[in-house]
Amino acid sequence: MIKIENLKKNFGETIACDIDQFTINDGDILGLVGNNGAGKTTLFRLLLDLLKPDAGSVWIDSVNPMESEAWKQHVGAYIDEGFLIDFLTPEEYFAFLGKISGMTQTEVDERLKDFEQFAAGEVFGQKKLIRNLSAGNKQKVGIISALFRRPQTVILDEPFNFLDPSSQLVLKHVLTDYARETGATLLISSHNLQHTVDISTRIALLEHGVIIRDLPNQAASAATELEEYFSGEIEAQS
Repeated sequence: MIKIENLKKNFGETIACDIDQFTINDGDILGLVGNNGAGKTTLFRLLLDLLKPDAGSVWIDSVNPMESEAWKQHVGAYIDEGFLIDFLTPEEYFAFLGKISGMTQTEVDERLKDFEQFAAGEVFGQKKLIRNLSAGNKQKVGIISALFRRPQTVILDEPFNFLDPSSQLVLKHVLTDYARETGATLLISSHNLQHTVDISTRIALLEHGVIIRDLPNQAASAATELEEYFSGEIEAQS
């Protein structure tokens, strides 16, 4: 469970996060949506202790990330390619992740088999450093790394970015299958509204750092309300 209490972050006069109370329950697949500048990435960086809040706190499984690192062994995240060690090949990178997680190389190899369809023959066996991969294949490495240790909480910022349509469809199955098999909590931000609605059990709509709507999403029930909101935004800008 993730709890947010009175969380605030400003950049100068810009309000990036202003959330009084919000709880993400175990097993939720929370889709975080909003226009550019809504505060989605800022919220994720606050959750991961990559940004210090101006006020308030977050709790991941009753642990405050600012006070302890115990949460890190249960959380997998990918925000951008800065999370990667780009002077390694993908194989070297996952061998390293496995080593620091206490996995044997055999266990690493077995785990990576779960992602063969998603990797699509373009990530492994290419004899390329991560820095020399395409943007889409770097994205695949990052997403696989977030899921690799089978964490109970997964945070992905714009995971569908840079992926071709086939890979986007495979990723939807990867994420929903992972959630079903592990019971993990997933937090996913995306500008792709359709993909977000397809996979999320709940959707939080952000505007100027504030969660203005918290929508249940059984059978894509949030789609109409979200379409109305973003259609209104377009009309307001016209």
